[in-house]
Amino acid sequence: MSDSMDMSQYLGAFLDEAGDNLEHLNELLLTAEQNQSDMDIINEIFRVAHTFKGMSATMGFTNMAALTHSMEDLLGLVRSGNLVLSHEDVDMLFKCLDTLTSMVDSIRGGSKDSDVESDDLINDLHARRDHPEDNLVSAGTPADKGHEAAGGELSEMERDWVISAKESGINVYKFGVTLVETCMLKAARAYMIVTLVGDNGDLIKSVPSVEDLEKEAFDREFTIYVATREKRESLEAKILRVGEVASVTGGDVALDEIGGDSGAGKTNMEKRADGKAKPTPAREAKSPAPAEPVESDEHKKQQQQHPDAKAASKSGSRTVRVDIGRLDKLMNLVGELVIGRARIERLVQESRLKTFEEPLSQLGRISGDIQEIVTKLRMVPVSMVFDRLPRLVRDLSRQMGKDIQLQVEGADTELDRTVIDEIGDPMVHLLRNSLDHGIENPDFRESKGKPRLGTITVAAYQEGNGVIIEVRDDGAGIDSEKVKKKAIERGIITSEQAMSMTDDEAAQIVMLPGFSTADKVTDLSGRGVGTDAVKSKVESLGGQFMIYSKFGQGTRVVIRLPLTLAIVLALLIRVGEETYAISLENVEETLLVHKKDIKFVHGTPVTTVRGEILPLSDLSAIIGTPGDRGGSEENPVVVVRVGRDRSRVGFLVDAFVGQQEIVIKPLGKLLLKVKGIAGATILGDGNVALILDAVSL
Repeated sequence: MSDSMDMSQYLGAFLDEAGDNLEHLNELLLTAEQNQSDMDIINEIFRVAHTFKGMSATMGFTNMAALTHSMEDLLGLVRSGNLVLSHEDVDMLFKCLDTLTSMVDSIRGGSKDSDVESDDLINDLHARRDHPEDNLVSAGTPADKGHEAAGGELSEMERDWVISAKESGINVYKFGVTLVETCMLKAARAYMIVTLVGDNGDLIKSVPSVEDLEKEAFDREFTIYVATREKRESLEAKILRVGEVASVTGGDVALDEIGGDSGAGKTNMEKRADGKAKPTPAREAKSPAPAEPVESDEHKKQQQQHPDAKAASKSGSRTVRVDIGRLDKLMNLVGELVIGRARIERLVQESRLKTFEEPLSQLGRISGDIQEIVTKLRMVPVSMVFDRLPRLVRDLSRQMGKDIQLQVEGADTELDRTVIDEIGDPMVHLLRNSLDHGIENPDFRESKGKPRLGTITVAAYQEGNGVIIEVRDDGAGIDSEKVKKKAIERGIITSEQAMSMTDDEAAQIVMLPGFSTADKVTDLSGRGVGTDAVKSKVESLGGQFMIYSKFGQGTRVVIRLPLTLAIVLALLIRVGEETYAISLENVEETLLVHKKDIKFVHGTPVTTVRGEILPLSDLSAIIGTPGDRGGSEENPVVVVRVGRDRSRVGFLVDAFVGQQEIVIKPLGKLLLKVKGIAGATILGDGNVALILDAVSL
């Protein structure tokens, strides 16, 4: 079997982990830009990038590894204190992440990483690495701890680490390691020694650097500084046992040798009381195999804070990646189980066999538990979508010259994976609208008495059997007069209709296909394909889409989505000889309305419910099925709400059948776009019932 064939089995795991690492790097870079003095973040970025490079090289993706290595070179200058990240540097690193993402997408599509151009970006990184003088930290300032000490191998920062370690009773050794002349794999031997030192303490520095050791950019000798509680003889013996090591020389590092004094490290020691600033390049150098299980971010955080707990965690909770296709198949099987259970329950009721009641009840509990577990397996936090948004806000706000902050609430709210996959693009549409149309320029905001910094809030929370996602801003809001004017020009409404319209009613016009109030088309918006596309996508998922706006104060977009799309609780109704299902998510209540209580207003039947007027629609006329109420004086009515704070509608039906859990089955391509029909289900008696889409009806 060839090497490429051997590695192909790890490709899926590599792509999944690569996506996680790139997403993590995006978040870390955003944080680093706001907290440039926090070296912990820079070290974490370097560690993740190093892991990514190792994975790429292992899989044979040399272009990807080369670009990541160039990123490491730039980050290495930041870690050493020779460079302070500017906004331009962060922009360049973000371009690297975008290019790496394109490479991953190219590989996922069956192409190569070399199909994505990266040479110009690598050259830019090398130019910045070779000429960091533009914002080199000047000597004599508190930040000069990153500069090399005159005539010494250790920088000021590294000398402070040595002093702090010795004041804490930790040994600091300098070892000169010489490999045998016949050593063929110098980089591998150096890597083993660096890893060994990292496992027994903290590697302060290596000369040449760890990166150069990995590239075999040394002859046979290299030097390492290590802080450890091990005795010198013990650690020296361990290094000699690595193999192909000719000799190990050196010993304890004295304070006078590095130009330190007994009090020099106190300030630094206070900062390091929680252990955060400890350098651990040896641990960073470890690149896990692509096929290893991925640990959660919280798990990784705990291991970084408590390295000794890593071994203990092996017996704790573990995660495993499961292909979404397998979960879909499992959900389908659970759906068949639900249908089978309903049929058995119906047969037992008809036969009136008491003997079957207890085992049937037990079967119901077990199948219910299985259904709940499978549903939860498919649930993922909306942070999968929300995590992409801060980068979008950062890039576009800089591009437009606006000061905008993004606030995220309820990112741990969970939704079905199928829903999550579908709402990513709609969320981007809404955010771009807020950035372009909503938030004003800083000077204009200031002139209106608003803070220069605009705020966009993205929130998610559970309400009943659904999840609400809100996108709100404190920007200009929707100019209802401008909307009405445009709508009249387009022939959408008449002048008379415009005069009687409320601001909220005018706001709904922006959801019409092709409608836009933008005076000019930009890269961001103005083509009239944003809001209506979002509304269509949300409604195709069985959700509801609403817009609320106050001119000059801001806009709030509310999206209501079902928790899951597979198995739902439904109300079964009868119209004529047919049985239909309506998701209880859309049903507010059921009523019996006497014929004498039905009045007509402008030809529309209405009734009064608790002092409020309820418009009525005959469902049999809407769906084209002959009704059969048998001359009854009371009419069953299903009251449906199509959005929060919006008018209710009552559907006249022939009879209520009852409530039942139903499995939504698609109708196929030919019937996919039939208005008012969301799918079909199999009832307990084996008959097929159509599922009505109350929103479109």
